[in-house]
Amino acid sequence: MSLKSFIKKRPHLFWYIGDLDNISEDFALEQVLNFGDFDDVKLLLKIIGINRASEIFDGQIRKKRCNYRPEVKNYFKLYFKEYASRSVK
Repeated sequence: MSLKSFIKKRPHLFWYIGDLDNISEDFALEQVLNFGDFDDVKLLLKIIGINRASEIFDGQIRKKRCNYRPEVKNYFKLYFKEYASRSVK
């Protein structure tokens, strides 16, 4: 499954975006981690790869403005630290 087909099958996660064809990996990851269920998370990690997801997540949480809810940020910091080959700091 491609990222585009994943997104098109889950319009409820991207309901306010007009053009579903141009959603980046970064934005898709943010939406799925914040609002998707764990099956969505597992499938997205399979599509983009856990190490790439960890890299994106790490970059997102290091920015001054972070869109993750505190509990989501904490959970996935621990998750990626445990399961990705590169660790989130």
